[in-house]
Amino acid sequence: MKRCGLILLVPALGLLFCLPAWAVDLKLGGTYYAGGLYLDRTTVKKGTSSDGPSTAFYFQRLRTHAELIVAPGLSLITRFDVMERSWGAPRATPGTALDTLSAGTRAENENIAFDWAYLHYKSPVGQWRVGYLNDGAWGTVFMDTSMPRGKMAWSWNAPNWMYTIQIVKMAENSRTALNPSTAADLDGDKYCTAFRYSWKNAEAGILIGLGRDAARKPAPDSYKGLYNNFMPFARLSLGPVKLQTEVIYFIGKLRDYEDDAARTDVQLSAWSGWLDATADFGRFYAGGTVAYVAGDDPGTADKAEGDALRNNGGRDWNPCLIMWNDDFTYWVGNVNGYADGATTARQSGPMYNAWFFQLRGGVRPCKELDIAAFVSYANADKKPTAAWLYNDYGYEVDLTATWKITRNLSYMLGAGYLFTGKYYKGASDLNAVRDNYLLLNKLTLTF
Repeated sequence: MKRCGLILLVPALGLLFCLPAWAVDLKLGGTYYAGGLYLDRTTVKKGTSSDGPSTAFYFQRLRTHAELIVAPGLSLITRFDVMERSWGAPRATPGTALDTLSAGTRAENENIAFDWAYLHYKSPVGQWRVGYLNDGAWGTVFMDTSMPRGKMAWSWNAPNWMYTIQIVKMAENSRTALNPSTAADLDGDKYCTAFRYSWKNAEAGILIGLGRDAARKPAPDSYKGLYNNFMPFARLSLGPVKLQTEVIYFIGKLRDYEDDAARTDVQLSAWSGWLDATADFGRFYAGGTVAYVAGDDPGTADKAEGDALRNNGGRDWNPCLIMWNDDFTYWVGNVNGYADGATTARQSGPMYNAWFFQLRGGVRPCKELDIAAFVSYANADKKPTAAWLYNDYGYEVDLTATWKITRNLSYMLGAGYLFTGKYYKGASDLNAVRDNYLLLNKLTLTF
């Protein structure tokens, strides 16, 4: 029997070694950070029972990118977050709502959650990306919110220009095994095309999008939305000075009550934009930013001049350590002021309903150390209700120092002080507010 087995094994091994060999290359990269913060108060209220205590804790996240190269020009790309949590803190309650900027829930991100899984194919007629990948980032960092979504994207790249067409699934409410829906056409979809042209020391482009939101067609909401957005941007380098600007305009119907004549449709017409300049002289640098995001006028019920969900400064843009910093909001939560009915004044990211002004400067005493200072001021574009008294968000002063320990490892110390504005008083001058400050340190590894 052994001899027969050997006789059968020899041709089997021969066939095995004659099979074509399929090699898959793997590229890994990512970031890990661990940080700690102290916040003096978790509200800006003063002299009430709900002032809010101070808070101090440590937090961390490991984010890994993996690319499986199946053949030249053909890859499968993934990204996953691991142990995104506060050290020793209570864990999130398992649920189904997606976490901020993630394709997983908060509970999943505290263990491991995959955000990307998509095919990237460089074909003779352009590049194709199909699957779950980043959406919501275009032009400059202003108004970018890099959210993983299911999408199909085709792009054509030449030495000086790029053109793309994309289809994005924002919400899917068709009947499935996990969604026993009895109605059709309840989806949210986005279609966009974009063009970018680059030349010496400059680039410019525009994105044109069409959004259709039918997720709220069932009662009691009973409306759908259909709107366009236009997003031109430009970057320019003039010696040591770098300029960038972007303008965003949304127009269309935010709420279209198709079968309810008793309710008034709401037209959407919302603007935002920014201008940013930085002059870098090597050892020293300085710059400034002016940004605007329209707020909604409470006196025009049939028109939305601002829309916090679609028209905001973006979660990728963190201009301060406290004001409109999405990382701060993610780990600390909202820092509340006072309310007027259903409207509550709160400090949270991203920026909405604001004029924002910032001056900044920095020095590099050596190539490993970067020390920077920021002074910012903001006020509300619109008061959220007729009874609201003030539109002054306040001033913020930030100081940061970043030490590059090695090529891949850096350590940052930061301090931010918010001179709280009267906006947070809400509808009564009897409401007192207090200043707030933050101390932060963060260790970051890139690989």
